[in-house]
Amino acid sequence: MKTKSTDVEAMATNGLDVRDRQLLRLLQQDGRTTNAELAQAVGMSDSACLRRVKLLESRGLIERFAAVIDQRAAGFPLSVFVTVTLAAQSGDSLQAFERAIADIPEVMECYLMTGSADYLLRLVARDIDDLERIHATRLTRLAGVVRVNSSIALRAVVKRGVLPL
Repeated sequence: MKTKSTDVEAMATNGLDVRDRQLLRLLQQDGRTTNAELAQAVGMSDSACLRRVKLLESRGLIERFAAVIDQRAAGFPLSVFVTVTLAAQSGDSLQAFERAIADIPEVMECYLMTGSADYLLRLVARDIDDLERIHATRLTRLAGVVRVNSSIALRAVVKRGVLPL
């Protein structure tokens, strides 16, 4: 039977108990950790651990497993943050923009925002000429775009891929 503090703790973390959080922390650090290693680290049997990880996946807590590629080593040293303002904010305008922006491979992230701009993008580029190409041939040609403002990141100060569970 759970104690009151365990119930409160689980509710505060979207229904995650201590073992769930341990598993998620370990998998965030190294997604290639074997099930046997995970099970040993959290004090579970291999089969119980595998069931738990599958449940975390089915609940959507684990979106996917992927390799983290160094963008500079892959030939994309520039990180560029771009704000985009649209002429209209109707549902149709937003949906059309979102469909179009999803087709630009250099756009790594796109967020619908509050405030003065409608969207914030993070994109990668090989160099300034590549950024100019993306800006001139892709971003400014999207239907409904009235303003694009770009800022080049000099370096990443904090870049986390691990949630504080």
